[in-house]
Amino acid sequence: MHDLALGQAELGAEVGIVCDSTTGDAESDVALRRLRDNCSLGVTRIPMARKLHLSDWSVYRRIAKIGRKLGVDVLHGHGAKGGAYARLAGKSLRKRKNTKVVYTPHGGVIHYSPSSLSGKLYFRLERKLMPLTDGFIFESMYAGNRYAELVGRPECPARVIYNGLQRHEFYESLLADDAVDFVFVGELRKLKGVQVFLEALAQQQSVFPGRAIIVGSGPDRETFQAAGARLGLAKQVTFSGPQPARTAFVRARCVVIPSIAESLPYILLEAAAAQMPIIATKVGGIPEIIGDIPMPLVPPGDVDALAGQLRSFLSDPRPYLRRAAELQKHVAEVFSVDMMTREVVDFYITDLGAGLHKLPDEAA
Repeated sequence: MHDLALGQAELGAEVGIVCDSTTGDAESDVALRRLRDNCSLGVTRIPMARKLHLSDWSVYRRIAKIGRKLGVDVLHGHGAKGGAYARLAGKSLRKRKNTKVVYTPHGGVIHYSPSSLSGKLYFRLERKLMPLTDGFIFESMYAGNRYAELVGRPECPARVIYNGLQRHEFYESLLADDAVDFVFVGELRKLKGVQVFLEALAQQQSVFPGRAIIVGSGPDRETFQAAGARLGLAKQVTFSGPQPARTAFVRARCVVIPSIAESLPYILLEAAAAQMPIIATKVGGIPEIIGDIPMPLVPPGDVDALAGQLRSFLSDPRPYLRRAAELQKHVAEVFSVDMMTREVVDFYITDLGAGLHKLPDEAA
């Protein structure tokens, strides 16, 4: 969202952001300050509950009020909650102006089981909101296909537009003198596969003892810490808390992405751009990022297979280093912020017929 907003502003669009005020850290605060300097329609932070909450009614009404005041041409909701707010707010905005509403699911809703009570509830709500949606932008083919399978195929315009990276994000990461073997960077919750990673690391300790850093925070942190201690990894694994990915990469020789469920993990793009050796699972949009690079992907949840990859890297990291260089080049060609921004704006104008009357012709 940050890079997309900046990119659209650079193209001459008037951009505004509405986001949650209850989450974030020092790094996100810096990013939001930068957005305020570039978003002519402002940055508004509102308390937003992650799950369904009674406050959702007042939040979407406030967003609608902001949209009316600013006279927006496009209201683009990111994530299940953002998408719901945008579509509900857009319903009232259409009464005064032909505002177009775009929805980009960010993985959450497509990870629910269709047989679970939560899944049935959220998929039903998504179907209810379908008629209020003017366009869908999916961040991966996997996300688009999964959404169609679980919720229904969109009857409005839809397009897959990959997330992108800035040019300065491509570099060769250096290693700290005390770098460990592996690093995980992400939210500490079960879907990210941290438990599987810990079990795989413990399984092969007698063959090639390896050390790891777990970077991030989340609801299952204490559970994972307890699991690490139970597996005898208290001295081999450090839980460092949140820190920028670039900083985390300096602290290890290989990035491990053991996800059980994913859409299009940004951390994989960042690791590829930093030319980091990578071990990842074959899930979600990960194969779309890898492309034709001959990188062996691990079945999600397979402790034995992941342990085998950890051993393989520790015994001979050279194939991983070669693939890292190939993947960096591939990602630079396919996943760029410039390409992402122009495709999104083109979708607004070409597919939806959005006004965007103040956007220069050459930007479209």
